[in-house]
Amino acid sequence: MISSERRENAISTKLVSPSAVSAEPSKTNDYNSFAEAYAAANETNLVNAYYERPAMLALAGDVAGRRILDAGCGSGALFAALRDRGAVVSGFDTSAGMLELARRRLGDGADLQVANLGSPLPYADDTFDDVTASLVLHYLEDWGPALAELRRVLRPGGRLIASVDHPFAINLIHREAGREAEHNYFDTTKWTVEWTIGGHTALVSRWNRPLHAMIEAFIGAGFRITVISEPEPDPAAREMFPEAIAAKPRFLCFLFFVLQAD
Repeated sequence: MISSERRENAISTKLVSPSAVSAEPSKTNDYNSFAEAYAAANETNLVNAYYERPAMLALAGDVAGRRILDAGCGSGALFAALRDRGAVVSGFDTSAGMLELARRRLGDGADLQVANLGSPLPYADDTFDDVTASLVLHYLEDWGPALAELRRVLRPGGRLIASVDHPFAINLIHREAGREAEHNYFDTTKWTVEWTIGGHTALVSRWNRPLHAMIEAFIGAGFRITVISEPEPDPAAREMFPEAIAAKPRFLCFLFFVLQAD
């Protein structure tokens, strides 16, 4: 059974038209305005807590002693899990509100900074053994500058472990809504949903791109793909969310990569 707390923290989504975004662009992706609600949902919901985050940790493997940059660290859930496994972790996010929540969780000594992925990052060359980019690249139209910076701060042979919206899943969402004409799979397309979380409503826009465009961007930035993963949810999800798992036993929400810096 799903507890009342999990129902309260669930994120409901509704696809919205591009005109809704153009009317009030400043209100899109304003994580500061719903940081508390999003962080609470991220802690316990099926998609983040029992699917995406376990998959990222499994791909990271044994991280004891490794220097890791958590790009787009949000409220620090992945940062904390990596640190608990013995990694030396730094993190940045564009949202000061999310970083405040991360600092509450991680302590004042945590290396957390406000920075924008795609802009110059406040880290020296060859600093990190790994970079985790958990559900963050798809907020960017152009991956080039972001991947170049992540490659710069990685040591040669270091890893970029990334998760993004699965392009097939996003294409299917638009097809089921009868909006395939505005969302060609082979284009890089901006799309927007309305999230409702704990009584808060917000517009969230992301960029969907076909698989071949992702691969070209990674290779062009000097990465070699070592793993492409489409995992199942954590086994505990079957007990925690039996109805959801029964309705969708195989997930196609996100696509995961492990890339090595050449």
